Amino acid sequence: MYSDVHRRPIAERIDWLFDLARRHGETYRSPEAWLARERYLAEHPTAIAVLKCMDGRINIPVATNTPTGILMPFRNLGGMFDLGWPHLGEVLAHHVQRMVAAGRRVLFLITYHFSRGDPQRGCAGFGFDTEAAISHMREVRAQVEHIFGAGHATVYPLVCGFETDEDALILHGENGARLDLSTLSPWDRTTLEPRLTVLLPDMPERMRADLLPLLLGNLDHIAEVRGQAARNERQLDIEHREWMICLGRGFDFLHTPNLALIIGPYSPNLADPIRKAAAIIAANMAAGRIPDDGFLLLASVPYDEIGVDRARAELKSRFLSGFAAQVIGEEFPELAGRMAVRTAVLDWRSRTLESIGC
Repeated sequence: MYSDVHRRPIAERIDWLFDLARRHGETYRSPEAWLARERYLAEHPTAIAVLKCMDGRINIPVATNTPTGILMPFRNLGGMFDLGWPHLGEVLAHHVQRMVAAGRRVLFLITYHFSRGDPQRGCAGFGFDTEAAISHMREVRAQVEHIFGAGHATVYPLVCGFETDEDALILHGENGARLDLSTLSPWDRTTLEPRLTVLLPDMPERMRADLLPLLLGNLDHIAEVRGQAARNERQLDIEHREWMICLGRGFDFLHTPNLALIIGPYSPNLADPIRKAAAIIAANMAAGRIPDDGFLLLASVPYDEIGVDRARAELKSRFLSGFAAQVIGEEFPELAGRMAVRTAVLDWRSRTLESIGC
């Protein structure tokens, strides 16, 4: 069971993880799941990408009750992004061009996170300074507008907060206006659509209609979280308990919170988020939140086609795992002695995680 996986020996945790990936792939490839995704996308054609922190608690599909495979994630330390980074800019531009070529608009959720109960459970990447995080996300929003246009007819960048105690979304509109879903009651569900119209008047109507299911799902999820808190079942999910560092892309199967610190391969200074992630793992061990017998470093790179594309993904994944292992070995030699390294590629079409050795 997921509830006790944090306490298992590291070898059992790794076996559990790859079994989770296998089961996720099987579910993703099932006829029912494929039809559900096709139906959802037919009803809600807007492509939604999420820029978010590597923190394992930030799981937007779970928090919005959205089917797996609908939201496209991009992760980095603190949700810190710069669209001037060569690789990131190319990946985002390619994603937008591919979606637009298919006749779809693109909504970017540019997220920061914080905790109302304890600032120290907030974003370590910004030194627990929520206002600094919001300021950065507004800069990212301006960069998206610089590349894709400020008219928002096709690409819309939306700054969103994520309150990790209740997994609640906060939407930021113009002139400081906000919509905090944690302040709404179940009886406010029917008011969400007009609230969105007031908050985001320049968002295309079709895009607002496609954003609405995420917000309704978040209201349901908040109610579930509050029920867990009332039963004293929530505390462990709002503290850091990550026991793996995931580097690369293709970690959709990690749909449970507080398992992994996920680092996208975007920043030119990739060593910095790796060091910070390793420090969090070490702190988790020192505090007894996870066993100190080991942690997992997992590199994964997706590919679309067999042959050249897969071979290139293999080389990239091997580079990422080797680079991260070297950084951790140099900066955290004691922690490195408890590091298990796995290298993989992901068949993006089938979501099959394929181990290619250490």
